[in-house]
Amino acid sequence: MLPSPEHARFRPTVAPRTVDLPGSPDVIVIGAGAAGIAAARRLIERGLSVAVLEARDRVGGRAVTTRLRGHAVDLGAHWLHAGPINPLVALGRSRGEPLRRAAQEQHLWVGRRPGRADEDAAFSRAFDIADRAITHAASRTQDGPAARALPRHLGPWGERVALVHGLVSGRPLDEVSLHDWPSLEYGDNYFIAGGYGAYLARLARELPIRLGCPVTALDWSGSGVRARLADGGDFDGGDFHSGVLAARAAIVTVPVPVLQAAFRFDPPLPEPTRAAIDGFLPGIYEHVVLHWPSAPFRGRDRLASVVGGRHKPPGMLTRIDDTPFHYFELDAAVARALDSAGAGPDGARRFARAVLAEHFGRGALADLAIPAVTAWRHDPWSRGSWAVVPPGHAAARATLQEPVGERIWFAGEANSRAQWGTAGGAYEEGLRAAEHVADTLSSTARPPSL
Repeated sequence: MLPSPEHARFRPTVAPRTVDLPGSPDVIVIGAGAAGIAAARRLIERGLSVAVLEARDRVGGRAVTTRLRGHAVDLGAHWLHAGPINPLVALGRSRGEPLRRAAQEQHLWVGRRPGRADEDAAFSRAFDIADRAITHAASRTQDGPAARALPRHLGPWGERVALVHGLVSGRPLDEVSLHDWPSLEYGDNYFIAGGYGAYLARLARELPIRLGCPVTALDWSGSGVRARLADGGDFDGGDFHSGVLAARAAIVTVPVPVLQAAFRFDPPLPEPTRAAIDGFLPGIYEHVVLHWPSAPFRGRDRLASVVGGRHKPPGMLTRIDDTPFHYFELDAAVARALDSAGAGPDGARRFARAVLAEHFGRGALADLAIPAVTAWRHDPWSRGSWAVVPPGHAAARATLQEPVGERIWFAGEANSRAQWGTAGGAYEEGLRAAEHVADTLSSTARPPSL
């Protein structure tokens, strides 16, 4: 039994406003995160009836915006990566959403002082050299750990480069496939005023979503599919009896770690699909949310790297949306250590304070408060921040894009090669799956009864 994560008690800033489910839907969409929202919107545009079943009492999945001290703060996804190819950036522009380009400047803090210009330049060069080397190796060599492609001549910055790339990969680089090397450098990254989770919640308005409706199994033994609910609930006035909802097809957007641990298919999935799902690793990327008005960082939305000393924090994002809020990030190694010690969220708070005290002095923390600590790795409906491809498993994303029995499609960030681990990638995969489902159902007659 996973411990209840602290972030689950925070309420979203945008409340769900959904409509009733159809009695006999064409398609069941399991999950109302970015992929599920995209799939439902596109299926409805294509003229199909849809029922979205969501385990949580909110929409958005691993993207949720809450209000802390009067400010909207994301507790999950926050970056709109890869602007030129991210469908949520283009959609946001067309809707007039308050997008803003991520700052290009970063903070470097060495020991107890700001980094010098020459140190900052050397730090940036080390990242450029490492990225080119790994990208080159990925295109020319057999698969293996991404760590083996890191150059050995990065000087004092080599350890820092590996730490940061391990954070954004979700696992240390010796656990990440070289052939799935996360290349998201397609152009501008963006943020959105009011929060990413709030944006997705707005996109979900007026969709047919049933909240608090966990699906534990999907039966595809007949001509269609049947979703089984955990509580055996019933829908008044719908074709839903004894906790089973039938449809012609299903799009499953459940996070891969949940598919591995707490979701059943009857009959079992084909071996290639099952092996693709089971081969992923859960990525870990957590926020310790700081409210620190006197922090020495200036300029909104800037990354900060703090180096030197005994503690080595993997990353920070400072002055979020020009507020006193900052993210102090936890990577897989730190999260594992905290979990092994049974530290919980207060242990994460103590760790963050210890690191900041070492680099900025205890006196600088007089106004520091830590109102929230995330634990997506302990969330029963997530079990991780995203799906990581280990060495030798690089084909898994493409395998998950293939339908099962022309009745089951998978969608989510785990399917996406170009936008892995992001809400934008999940949204794009939801659109892709919905188009395939609509094309397939339009070419086949509806069976007389499911």
